[in-house]
Amino acid sequence: MPQALRNTFLTLRDLIVSAGPLAFLAVGLLIGAYWWLNPNPPKTVTLATGPAQSAYEEFGKRYQKALAADGIEVVLKPSAGSSHNLQLLRDGEADLAFVQGGTAELLPDDPDNLASLGSLFVEPIWLFYRADSALRVNAAGRLDSLRQLRGLRVNVGSEGSGVPRLMEQLLEANRVEPKQVRLSQLEQTPAAVAFLDGKLDALVFASAPESLMVQMLLQTPGVHLMDFAQHEAYARRFPYLTPVTLPRGVVDLASNIPPLDARLVATTTSLLARDGTHPALLTLFAQNAQKLHGGASWFNRAREFPSTRHSELPIAKEGERAINEPVPMMQRYLPFWIANLIDRMWLVMGLLIAVLLPLSRIVPPLYQFRVRSRVFRWYGRLREIEDRLETTNPAGHADTMLKDLDALEAQVEKISVPLSYADELYALRNHIQMVRRKLMRVQAGGGVEEVPAAPQPAEQAG
Repeated sequence: MPQALRNTFLTLRDLIVSAGPLAFLAVGLLIGAYWWLNPNPPKTVTLATGPAQSAYEEFGKRYQKALAADGIEVVLKPSAGSSHNLQLLRDGEADLAFVQGGTAELLPDDPDNLASLGSLFVEPIWLFYRADSALRVNAAGRLDSLRQLRGLRVNVGSEGSGVPRLMEQLLEANRVEPKQVRLSQLEQTPAAVAFLDGKLDALVFASAPESLMVQMLLQTPGVHLMDFAQHEAYARRFPYLTPVTLPRGVVDLASNIPPLDARLVATTTSLLARDGTHPALLTLFAQNAQKLHGGASWFNRAREFPSTRHSELPIAKEGERAINEPVPMMQRYLPFWIANLIDRMWLVMGLLIAVLLPLSRIVPPLYQFRVRSRVFRWYGRLREIEDRLETTNPAGHADTMLKDLDALEAQVEKISVPLSYADELYALRNHIQMVRRKLMRVQAGGGVEEVPAAPQPAEQAG
């Protein structure tokens, strides 16, 4: 091995050994902090959606595709609707879920520690009715009041959808007794089939306009959408309802569908998360919500959603930050998992630096002590030989002491130190030669002269 490379290796080795305890401490603290903070999210998350062909199912697929880009698998869990989704969250069978406003027992002090990532979109209450059925109630063949549903066969959605309870409240507000309406709670697809076959007079469900069912029924001949003439009054009476208007021709301008403006009432759907869902997952969902729900639609302008308004539950800080603040700079240039790791670990890393920086000052003295001790420890042997020379009969032991000195010199010749400490190694060798000369004079019969003794290690260190 070339001498220069060997010297470099020795220097690095001594430096690593000297700084080793501090490095092990830093690594241990980082591992402990990583375990405690758990910065990286799990690779799988469960999202409760809704019935087949519903807007919830469609949005679930969009989230699934969006999060796959960051290596997260979104498992979609079909459900009967909002009430069912809420139960899935409380039972721990889903991590996140779509839940519409006004869902049963959704209170601000929810004991299950649910949090909202913001309201995502409005879900109008779609009340479709058959034109021939309306003629039995109104000669004009149009319905504009829930009181006109008396005697009609009306499906109000499946039990887990949240719509049955909502309709119960609306009918009660209109002083319509449940027994006055022939209510059913079929699932959406069987109910639509029965409705189109004439076995039902009206169909009620809450859904975003992206729903395939909504698109189909709006363009079906002989099917009308009920106009909620009192939609402003409903919004005043029920805080989770919002008055909206379906503009004339918005579905199909060429065919003028719908032919008139339709006044509707709508709930706002929020994305809820259960307590314990990893914060990084909440951040991913909240940020992707900006892309998926930030555009204009039939009932809102661009960038009106997601929103912190209309929320019946506290907004999670991840949702608040995604809605009201720009995307963090690191996430613009780094993969999400790296940016998230830095974001969640920077404070810990700062504290570690604050603790380890003062401790790092002991590394240079340790390094110096380690290198110099390699030389200084032999001064004890040298002093022992010199003391024997001065306190015993030197003539009778000169040969023995010379052999001891030869053995000491042979050991010293094997010592390797960095070049910056070579002067101390050569000083040791000079002192050995000085003692050797004294012994050789004794052996020649010249006696012991007063020669300065080899310096102590402490003196060399000074």
